[in-house]
Amino acid sequence: FQDQAMMKTMSGGNCTLNVPAKNSYRMVVLGASRVGKSSIVSRFLNGRFEDQYTPTIEDFHRKVYNIRGDMYQLDILDTSGNHPFPAMRRLSILTGDVFILVFSLDNRESFDEVKKLQKQILEVKSCLKNKTKESADLPMVICGNKNDHSEIFRKVRSDEGENLVSSDENCAYFEVSAKKNTNVDEMFYVLFSMAKLPHEMSPALHRKISIQYGDTFQQKSFRMRRVKDMDAYGMISPFARRPSVNSDLKYIKSKVLREGQSREREKCTIQ
Repeated sequence: FQDQAMMKTMSGGNCTLNVPAKNSYRMVVLGASRVGKSSIVSRFLNGRFEDQYTPTIEDFHRKVYNIRGDMYQLDILDTSGNHPFPAMRRLSILTGDVFILVFSLDNRESFDEVKKLQKQILEVKSCLKNKTKESADLPMVICGNKNDHSEIFRKVRSDEGENLVSSDENCAYFEVSAKKNTNVDEMFYVLFSMAKLPHEMSPALHRKISIQYGDTFQQKSFRMRRVKDMDAYGMISPFARRPSVNSDLKYIKSKVLREGQSREREKCTIQ
């Protein structure tokens, strides 16, 4: 996430992939504990669902795409539902480009947490937007998970979720099941469309490529013989590591300082 660099480099195995900085994005997944954030991320990355629950401290993933010859990078930050470090959560919000807020349809408290998160994201990003004069929209999906459960367990009505996004065309509401893989692909398709990213980045619309093809992955002529009608490919980096806090802070600072350093600015706190 180096804003000043012309290219971003992802190393995996014996390959090195160069992605233009303008095509590099971060997706941040937020929500209370045990709502299925990691399950949704798992569906996105490998199409699998894990029954066993493992508490997330913070997981970082990276997926690189070759879409019609152009390289894209999507970093995925799967955050802790306990958010023991509020400053880190604010930093995650500041560096995020697209957001998924997850609650469980059978847990009212998790829905209330999403409402707080939505407000916090809008406030934090608004502060940064004012300082950088950015006009970009804020793509966000609010995701009610576990819609495979019986209606008798439902604690949040559909219209309540829809009301959270009714006044913002860059915010959408979906009820999904990570377990049954219901509406998950559709949710990502809409999120990427709102973010003006290639819709082929959504799970069902590209060919999954193993790291062994990395050496030829970025070539514009790269094609898989068995899939001649598809020109979008995605590859997970098995060695991706989250950028350091210092790197993220420098990224935010560079965005702010780039817009007229001589003018006094109000503070955008991350603590």
